[in-house]
Amino acid sequence: MPHRSNARPAQPFLKWAGGKGQLLAQYEAFFPTNPGGTYFEPFVGSGAVFFHLQPRGLFKRYVLSDSNAELVNLFRVVRDQPEALLEHLRQHAERHSAEYYYAVRARDRSPDWSAAPALERAARMLYLNRTCYNGLWRVNSQGHFNVPQGRYRNPDIYRPERIRAASRALQTVEIDVQRFDAVLDQAQTGDFVYFDPPYVPVSDTANFTSYEAEVFGEAEQRRLAEVFATLAARGCRVMLSNSDTPLVHDLYAGFRIERVLARRAINSKAVRRGPVYEVVVLSE
Repeated sequence: MPHRSNARPAQPFLKWAGGKGQLLAQYEAFFPTNPGGTYFEPFVGSGAVFFHLQPRGLFKRYVLSDSNAELVNLFRVVRDQPEALLEHLRQHAERHSAEYYYAVRARDRSPDWSAAPALERAARMLYLNRTCYNGLWRVNSQGHFNVPQGRYRNPDIYRPERIRAASRALQTVEIDVQRFDAVLDQAQTGDFVYFDPPYVPVSDTANFTSYEAEVFGEAEQRRLAEVFATLAARGCRVMLSNSDTPLVHDLYAGFRIERVLARRAINSKAVRRGPVYEVVVLSE
């Protein structure tokens, strides 16, 4: 698909817990300015940082990945089949109701779900993302999506220009299902790696790590810190977002740590939603 300079700039097409759109202005001072190397984002989420940096043409190659196979499938379908995806979304939008939402949500309980076509899976994920409570993607231990319907009068399900813009931005991008530490097999001196993992919980009741069936706990946080240090020693430029907690400060004590102020949108109690400090860890 050819690049059109007058086309709409790409933006995230997903709502995502912890999405970084609101923090991009604060992140500007931390992003690379010299061109060259490869851009890696092993926890792609909504891809807000990728979509922000990609138009600048700083990198020769882009590799987006995540261990969430449904998320990776959606990114690939947006890249490769945007018009077919839009047709599926149009049909979802026309049929949307509470009854329809829960029928679509239950689709992953069906015996044949593992064999469902990539296009069906992608359209389902995006439809549920646009219509569920707070855009929260959460699954149970069986990997079944279990978020209730959101209270939207007119949910924005069919967004052709956003899907097409994202597809253009993703055309030459590698998109893989893999663990975050697989980046060690590829990243080299001069590459830029941005990590946006599930955050260390700030309290015993704030744990939100279930966007896939496997929990991202303290052992995974410690492994991530080892990967960060290995990449930094290799000469990669590494940046990581996480919560402003003692564990994070301890894990990255040898690196530069900056605080940024974010708006917390997802909490079971409305009074606890609001500005909160997070940290950015930098290898240089």
